[in-house]
Amino acid sequence: MAQNSLFAMLLRSRWWISFALASVVTLLCVLALPAHVAPFAALSATPLWVVGCIAAWRQLRALSPAQVERQLAECAGLPWRSLAQQLESAWRAEGYAVQAVNQGPVDFRLERAGQTTLVSARRWKAAHHGVEPLRELEAVRTRESAAKAVYVALQPLGENAALYARDQQMVVLSGMDLATLLAKA
Repeated sequence: MAQNSLFAMLLRSRWWISFALASVVTLLCVLALPAHVAPFAALSATPLWVVGCIAAWRQLRALSPAQVERQLAECAGLPWRSLAQQLESAWRAEGYAVQAVNQGPVDFRLERAGQTTLVSARRWKAAHHGVEPLRELEAVRTRESAAKAVYVALQPLGENAALYARDQQMVVLSGMDLATLLAKA
């Protein structure tokens, strides 16, 4: 699904927005169309109802801001081995085959559905994340022909590093995404 499509934006929005749009479409169909056609035209709002239900389900299961803060604070206090174990169990819970690599910038190799993902997580506590670790990870990803590269960081990336990660289509796992993943462990 395209990132800026209507349905993608509604999935990222509050659930009630989809329900409100679906109600408006249904109401317009009932008011503007003949009585024998209106119920069938009102069915055109069904995708909006479905997207609203999906968004409500996701938001119901999502961590609260306090839970995210607590999870990230716990993560910051962990030694590397404990974090590595939590990450492994969380990825296994998501259906990945996890292999600890610990060679160069790559700490884990994840495989699922025939696709390989390389993960760099050892610098998760760094106060500043520059471009160099990302370049090293990208070089290994290219050399090994892996589908994706993931960089784990508690602190936001620097401006240049964030641009580099975006340009190379790297996944930066931090904040809410990292807390959600660790909650699965």
